[in-house]
Amino acid sequence: MDVNTNQDFIRDIVKEDLASGKHRFITTRFPPEPNGYLHIGHAASICLNFGIGKENDSAKCNLRFDDTNPSKENTEFVEAIKKDIQWLGFDWDDREYFASDYFQKLYEFAMILISQEKAYIDSQTQDEIKANRGTLTEPGSDSPYRNRNPQENIKLLEEMRNGIHRPGSHVLRAKIDMSSPNLNMRDPVMYRILDTPHHRTGDEWPIYPMYDFAHGLSDSIEEVTHSLCTMEYEDHRPLYDWFIDELKVFKSRQIEFGKIFLSHTILSKRNLTKLVEAELVSGWDDPRMPTISGMRRLGYTADSIREFCRRVSITKRWHTAEIELLEHCLREDLNKKANRALAVLRPIKLVIENYPEDQVEYLEAANNPQDSDSGTRKLPFSKELYIEQDDFMENPPKKFFRLTVGREVRLRYGYLITCIEIIKDPITGEVIELRCTYDPKTRGGNAPDGRKVKSTIHWVSANHSIDAEVRLYERLCLDPEPDISDGESLETVLNPNSLEIIRSAKVEPSLRESTPGNPIQFERLGYFCLDSENSDNSNNLVFNRTVSLRDSWSRVQSHN
Repeated sequence: MDVNTNQDFIRDIVKEDLASGKHRFITTRFPPEPNGYLHIGHAASICLNFGIGKENDSAKCNLRFDDTNPSKENTEFVEAIKKDIQWLGFDWDDREYFASDYFQKLYEFAMILISQEKAYIDSQTQDEIKANRGTLTEPGSDSPYRNRNPQENIKLLEEMRNGIHRPGSHVLRAKIDMSSPNLNMRDPVMYRILDTPHHRTGDEWPIYPMYDFAHGLSDSIEEVTHSLCTMEYEDHRPLYDWFIDELKVFKSRQIEFGKIFLSHTILSKRNLTKLVEAELVSGWDDPRMPTISGMRRLGYTADSIREFCRRVSITKRWHTAEIELLEHCLREDLNKKANRALAVLRPIKLVIENYPEDQVEYLEAANNPQDSDSGTRKLPFSKELYIEQDDFMENPPKKFFRLTVGREVRLRYGYLITCIEIIKDPITGEVIELRCTYDPKTRGGNAPDGRKVKSTIHWVSANHSIDAEVRLYERLCLDPEPDISDGESLETVLNPNSLEIIRSAKVEPSLRESTPGNPIQFERLGYFCLDSENSDNSNNLVFNRTVSLRDSWSRVQSHN
């Protein structure tokens, strides 16, 4: 990974703080909530926080799970998040933390604030609290319980801690300012009662800290120097600072940056959860999902995602990156890494009439023209082949240069052939077989007499090819801004043709040794990879199309 090319305003701050001596050591953290899978939007934050740790000898990045909402969190999400971060090329060594590690400490902080008359138990209902909060233009109203004495508040919090009170009967609130123009400062809730087991602490705690109480103080406990977050938390910073100042604990510096969106891509965790729960996709790792696990299964590489994050960069403004840029970064990387192979998705048989009946030749083919060290492989060539149905037309238009009756074309790595006859199904009239001749002097694709052909097509040997299922994935969303509000239906933004399954593809025999995670370019067709979930052995090959060969981004950029 080339970490020296990363540059943005946050990295500039880090360098200045180290150079000036303000900090001898930098600590950042990546703090996911374990209530879903990471997606491409999280990748920018991962690359930023962990990248700073990689780029500076005097820096490190913690992994901390902000697990304060047990009703939506579980161990599956924790393990998936860790796997995705490591796959992207980052590690946290022994610095894996959880907000739940600090539940006792946070409870003690709450007791301190109560004793300082900076927090109180509110016995209003949730609806009453909401109604008395006020609006952006109207101040809120004090709770009738706001001036409870500290002793009573401590007693009630202890009872809440001991499970005596039912959910919804009481909450702990900070006593700040109900007339503050910042709604986050209007006596925010710090603790609530939940009758829900926690994925780590079980039934030990019947009360749980709110995110805004736990988050900044968890940074403080870990002595995070630079707390990096997206711009929607800018209005929360005064609240985090208030807790830290009142408790007189270590103060992290919060720095906000603009969230990165991606065109044609759902990134709202709420909507992604809906996709999974409504079974509109097969799961969080469905190859159409923008989750890191889904993209990995589709065939994305960690290098391509990191390169995308480097190019979009970190700025102070929210912005939407074009999905074409992400796909361009992917193609650039796959072009260098992917071995080539021949595969025929919709086969039609081609018989070379003048080729010896039992002869088999093995033609040499480069594994990857972009990598001289990748070597070559041998392709079996025989009398009966399969080619793509689309590479033949009985009555071609003027600009169709591939195979038709009477026309000579080149077989990739093979010979020049000419179609002399077609065989049709007697009932449907569909062309089911092509009869051709070959020029034995043109092995390798070039004619000794110098004659030229206008087209090269791919093929596989009928007797040596192996069967495979191929899944042609398209973008899940046609709408460039597909994240919807609560009242809308996700089906309105989804692409009904986002997946086509071809069950009768024929591929070259070398692909029997394919393994998940190793990209392949099916020549002339696109980049593919073996599916990690549904390919259980060499007799059950399932390939996912990662991305097509055509690169619209580079074409657009070349004209700008």
